[in-house]
Amino acid sequence: MGADVPVGAQPFPDSEDAPAKATVLRMLLGAQLRRLREAADVSSEKAGYEIRSSRSKISRMENGRVGFKIRDLEDLLTLYGVTDGQQRSEVLALARQSSAPDWWARYSDILPGWFETYLGLESAAVGIRSFEVQFVPGLFQTEDYARAVTWLGHHSAAADEIDRRVDLRISRQDLLTRSGPPRVWAIMDEAVLRRPYGGAAVMRAQLRRLVEAAELPHVTLQVIPFASGGHAGASGAFSILRFQERDLPDVVYIEQLTSALYLDQRPDVEHYLEVVDQLSGEALTPADSAAFIEQVARET
Repeated sequence: MGADVPVGAQPFPDSEDAPAKATVLRMLLGAQLRRLREAADVSSEKAGYEIRSSRSKISRMENGRVGFKIRDLEDLLTLYGVTDGQQRSEVLALARQSSAPDWWARYSDILPGWFETYLGLESAAVGIRSFEVQFVPGLFQTEDYARAVTWLGHHSAAADEIDRRVDLRISRQDLLTRSGPPRVWAIMDEAVLRRPYGGAAVMRAQLRRLVEAAELPHVTLQVIPFASGGHAGASGAFSILRFQERDLPDVVYIEQLTSALYLDQRPDVEHYLEVVDQLSGEALTPADSAAFIEQVARET
């Protein structure tokens, strides 16, 4: 099982094997563009006007949330006073690399843009810390459990659409067995283990899967039992993602019904890091959590 990790320990080790995904390349390029704009003392409004767009478009570009058009980049580099041919070529080459499609592109017809961003962040992260209050984290869901949860949110969807949504969710789990997987530290409220999606048999299999996942060396699972009373995560589920590249800030992901929040300002991130540390201290240890999950499985 994942080793016990004390509160305050560094949960996000660096990984030399972390892949450079298109999303991370866009984020790196966006950070570079922001530095160039600020060095040139150009406002977001002026930059947006230069590419026949808006301040919000510049913000999305600098946060790596959208792709880059070569024409826009050329215009911005000129506005920022970047005239060196080699530097311009390097920026444009990075933009072309960032436009390569990722594996989830084949699900574009069912994949909302706000979640596509998360998939890119998840696949490129070296560390993922999460807290869940209702569902088993997607990276650990069995196919039957995923199907029950997916159907819950898509009652009117056709059977083949449900199949594809489940396939997408299961495909995400490949990152747990790849070379250089991320360090995943998930904390769950006991309600996650007790809510019977799909029926008793499905839940027993799901709980066994959690116990197996906890044995992976790069996975830590903790449970906050009902007996602990209230806890710091009462406001809901969230994830914190960390990346190998120093230019990229940690990102807090908060999923909503039809959209998501992505927080990367340092005060926000530090608040959520404090909360997840507090939750870890309130939860059972990883070893006791595995025993607790096994007990719930026997009771289910």
